[in-house]
Amino acid sequence: MAPAVADALPTAPHNLSVPTDIFPDGLKTTGQHPPLYDQIAPFDKFPKEITGKTVWKPEDYSNNPEKWTYAFSPEEIEELSTASDNFMAAKIPLTGITKNNFVLPKLGGYLAELREDLINGKGFILFKGFPVEKWGNHKCAVAYMGLGTYLGYFVSQNSRGHVLGHVKDLGEDSAQIDKVRIYRTNARQFFHSDDSDVVGLLCIARALEGGESDIASSHHVYNTLAKERPDVLKTLTEPIWYFDRKGETSQGQDEYIRTSVVYLERGENPRVYTKWDPYYVRSLSRFSDAGIIPPLSPAQHEAIQVLEDTCMRLSLHMVLEVGDIQFLSNSHVLHSRTAYKDHAPPAPRRHLMRLWLATPESEGGWKLPFWDSNEKKRGGIQVDNQRLFAHWMPSNL
Repeated sequence: MAPAVADALPTAPHNLSVPTDIFPDGLKTTGQHPPLYDQIAPFDKFPKEITGKTVWKPEDYSNNPEKWTYAFSPEEIEELSTASDNFMAAKIPLTGITKNNFVLPKLGGYLAELREDLINGKGFILFKGFPVEKWGNHKCAVAYMGLGTYLGYFVSQNSRGHVLGHVKDLGEDSAQIDKVRIYRTNARQFFHSDDSDVVGLLCIARALEGGESDIASSHHVYNTLAKERPDVLKTLTEPIWYFDRKGETSQGQDEYIRTSVVYLERGENPRVYTKWDPYYVRSLSRFSDAGIIPPLSPAQHEAIQVLEDTCMRLSLHMVLEVGDIQFLSNSHVLHSRTAYKDHAPPAPRRHLMRLWLATPESEGGWKLPFWDSNEKKRGGIQVDNQRLFAHWMPSNL
């Protein structure tokens, strides 16, 4: 297949052609879809080694939290509080929040620097000191989404159009991986990336045990595999992988996507992009058993295990306390979560608010080999013309 060297944008129907009574800003989440196969590079076009700020080792940060944490100052909290109060007083729906109606005169400058570091730098940050218990869920949701508007565009996280997700154990069976989204259970999440450019997690309540975070630089993982297991790395770059859509499909779409795990950007000096979630690969036996798609080969099974083991070996452990906000780049950071056990009632269960944010290439985002690379709300999950919702209480799920 042709290497990803073309700098021209892929052509496709533009995202603005949507019903404005459903999407008032004229923008719809583009959703999941296959890559542009003619822009998938063969393995010999990939770099022998990746260098730069995106390559980091856990020892670079494990004993230096000042390099990756940011404590909100009292002045910044007050600025967030004022912006949130003004937004709520205006009676604007949460889905309508933007930088224009959530003004942060001082903090906004830092968030612009953070956005650059998320996209082109180490790819992660942990904010501390968000006053969750003082503000309550509604105001926290407003302030959190207001922060997010400075980092990217909200995209839908599921077939119901939720742009403010709630990571909480809803008692669903994690063994039914062809139907259940693992974030709605208390099961372990293996190293993966989400269907967005940036993911945010705000901790509202911690678990009794577990539920802790591990992250790894996928570029450090790439370099390690290039040295130790180039055969595994080659397997990950080939478009032989099928990803499950778990029924979150628009009319006429397949229930799965044939894709690669590791890509090159389009254009000159392309960076290495990783898109991965083992749960979505292992859940397709209903199609492979029926002969509709190929079953996973021995080489793919080995690649899945080697990738997970390598990520774990090269990971930075992170604990989210109540009031912490983690933002990660999905382009070059893989993340996981340990299994957890909740407190017994009436204590609150573990609860995180989640954001998926898009960064189109015209605004500094990566040049991805997908048709929607320059759409403002690229990625995410969109089913037909499902409108967007932002519920600040998880009971609305």
